[in-house]
Order: sequence, then structure tokens, then C-alpha cells
Amino acid sequence: MQSFRDTLGQVFRAISANKLRSFLTMFGIAWGVGSLLVLVGLGEGFRSGQRKNLAKLGNDLVMMWNGTIPAVANQHTGMRPYQLTLRDFEVVRRLPEVRAVTVELHRSDLYEVSQWSNTSSHVMGVTPNYTVVRFIPMATGRFLDDDDLANRRRVAVLGFKSAQLLFNGRPMLGEAITINGTEFTVVGSVGTLARGNNTFDDQKIYVPVTTMLELFPLKGSNIPDDALSSIQYQPTTPGDATAAVAAVHREIAKRHGFDPSMKEAFEEWDTITEMKMVGAIFTAMDVFLGVVGIVTLGLGAVGIINIMLVSVTERTQEIGLLKALGATKRSILSQFFWEGLLLTGISGIVGIVGSAAFMGLLQAALTDKMPGWDPPRLVPWSAAVALGSLVLSGVAAGLYPASKAAAMDPIEALRRE
Repeated sequence: MQSFRDTLGQVFRAISANKLRSFLTMFGIAWGVGSLLVLVGLGEGFRSGQRKNLAKLGNDLVMMWNGTIPAVANQHTGMRPYQLTLRDFEVVRRLPEVRAVTVELHRSDLYEVSQWSNTSSHVMGVTPNYTVVRFIPMATGRFLDDDDLANRRRVAVLGFKSAQLLFNGRPMLGEAITINGTEFTVVGSVGTLARGNNTFDDQKIYVPVTTMLELFPLKGSNIPDDALSSIQYQPTTPGDATAAVAAVHREIAKRHGFDPSMKEAFEEWDTITEMKMVGAIFTAMDVFLGVVGIVTLGLGAVGIINIMLVSVTERTQEIGLLKALGATKRSILSQFFWEGLLLTGISGIVGIVGSAAFMGLLQAALTDKMPGWDPPRLVPWSAAVALGSLVLSGVAAGLYPASKAAAMDPIEALRRE
């Protein structure tokens, strides 16, 4: 009885006898597998890059801005504007569906001066828990605290670019700046929040919202004294803002006199919905690429079946001689089956290793170099799908030609030229 080692020896001799044909067949499958894994890795790179971008705003963040109330639901006629206020904020933060809430009072028409330079940044009136709701990496000093808010202190925290413009690398903690002629003490600075070329968040200056309301309230007719630019909150349930949004809508609508079912009356955006949308897009892309990859591997298997059938035809007399010398159907079947499986398996492993090495080089060269996109990486599930498909392809590529070879009549095989 022929041993497995002898069978493998015959398989490798058969593959070596047709080097170019074997190489081209294996190259096609390796290229298909590698392309599939790189494409899926690219999709995952975009997905993780977008997640990082959203995380720079904050986790589970819902932003609500001042809106307009339509005269008739589902229509955009007779729109009546309303302003979010500090009283709205007090109501929202008592809702059990909300775990944290902060505010913004934004002015971009104010003028800031230090003893070295001047600029016109975005001055933000915020609450001390702004760093809880939003992602604010402190670089030096501290952020605003409850005493700053309660006592309406004239203190400021500088954004990354605002600090560069006003102090240009000089010590800033404890130094004074003026905002529209009013003196503020710098108590801290924030690390960069830029997303690519978007440096809007780096150009901010943070002051207590109570100080902002006292000195620089929003301008305009029919605007309340405690008017805000935005209320921002996080839902109590991580990853699900449905209940929190409904509760906030209900309270805001009650306070401003309109039906909460008027969705067009609310101006809002949240990272949860955005994350789900991004995830759905790239999941659909992954599925599509996976299907394309499986079809490609299937075509590769058809190619190997064709080549194996050609090999059976070319080796008809050899098969006849082996059977005449006592080779069993099982040994003939094993030889051709393992030849097809090895051709597929080796080329697939080469494709996986090659794509992993290529993506590793991209990771080393491009990590953190392209905002909003991470370099592709080997995704375990795509490698598993590729391996599973290769095994099935290899079985199909080896079994049918092997059965044809094993079924040959030795006398007829020896008589063929």
C-alpha cells in the first residue's frame, strides 16, 4: 500500500514537471486572494479612520442647535425661530434619559489680544463638564471648574492654534489676554483637535458660560438674555440615543410651544447615528468584496479543475501503467486529489502572507499620515473566509479530475497515445 509520503512525492514531481503552468495557476489564485484581503483591509481602514474622527468630537454625542418651528407640520412655510436657553439646559440635565449635558455659547466676532500678538478666535462659553461630553485633551494647566462658573470668573482656556497665535511658544499659564478689551487670565491650553485641514476646533477659546452671558451674550432682536448656541448631551444608554432624544424633544417642544412630533423643528446631529451609518456602508462594502472574492476564487478553482483534467489526459498512459502494476483506485484518487488541493492551498497561503506583508508595510509607512483614513490591515474574518473558500475550491479542483483518473481502465489507458 502506497504511503502518504510517497503520494506527496509523486504530487510534487507532477507539479515540478509543469513548472510554468503550475506557477501561472498558483499566481492567479494568490493574486485573487491577496487582492480580496487588501480591498477588505482598505474598507476597514476607512471605517476605523472615520471612527477616530468621530471620537475626536466625543462618544455618544448628540448636538442640538437653535431651530425654527413650521406653522404646519411637514412643511417649511411660516417658520418661527426659537433660541435654546440656559433654562432649557437646566431642564435637560435633570432628565433620567441623559447622563451628561453641556452647552455652548459661541461668538466669532470678538477680538483677542495678548502682550505679544492678537487674533480673532471662536470664543466659547461652556460649562466645566464640557470635557466629559466632548473630547478635550488638556495640554497644560486645567480646564474650567465649578467655582469659575459660579463666580463668573474671567478665566480662559486656549485652543491649540489660539495659544500659538497669542503666545507663540511662550509661557501662557497665569498670563493675561483681553477679549474685546476685558482682561482674562489664562488657566490652561488644549492639545490639537484638528481633523486633517479642519482646524476649527483648534481656534477656540473656552470661558465660563456665565461669564460669557454677562459680557458677550448673543446679539439680535427677540433673543433671550440667557440664549445659547447649542445644547450637547450623552444618552444614559451607551450607543442608543433613542430614548434620550425623545425626552429632550418633548421638553424643548413643551418649553417653546410646539408639537414634539415636528421633527423639522429640531436642528441636531449625533455621532451614534453617524457611526451606525458609516458602519452600515462599510459592512455592505465588505460583504460585496467578500462575494466578489469568493466568486474569483471559484473561477480559480474552475481553472485548476481544467488544468488537472488536462494533466489527467496527458498522463493517461502513466495512470494505466500504475494501475497495471497494482496501483489501487484509492492511490490514484489520492494523488490527483492532493495535487489539486496543494496547488490551491499553497497559492492561497502565499496570497494571504503576501497581502499581510504588504499591508504591514503600509501600516508602518502611513499610520497617522492621512486624517480620516487608517492604512489597511489584515482582517481575521476575511482571511478565514479566504481559507475556507480555498479549501472548498481545492477539494473541488482535486476531486473531479481525481475521480476521472481513478476510473480509467488500465488496458484502455495503456493503448492510448
